[in-house]
Amino acid sequence: MKSWLFLFIAIISEVIATASLKESDGFTKLLPSVLVVVGYCLAFYFLSLTLRSIPVGIAYAIWSGVGITLITLIGWIIFGQKLDTPALIGITLIVLGVIVLNLFSKSVTH
Repeated sequence: MKSWLFLFIAIISEVIATASLKESDGFTKLLPSVLVVVGYCLAFYFLSLTLRSIPVGIAYAIWSGVGITLITLIGWIIFGQKLDTPALIGITLIVLGVIVLNLFSKSVTH
């Protein structure tokens, strides 16, 4: 169970770092730039802890799928990014893929 908490922390850290990357304006703004560096360091550290018990392919698929979905939502809500029908279908397929991995795949555990 602790590995899933580590994966959640890795995902949230990566999402904060990626959102801050946009706000850093090419690393010209100090606070967002610091959030980028700290966020990515935390993300990779906690992802490495996750890999002690969750296979790398599964952990990375969940990490990237959930991260992509959350960043897309942040882009839409905070940054005003427009999402068309193909984008929404794609995000839905990513979410469904993560659900299928977690609910139906025997690959999630060693």
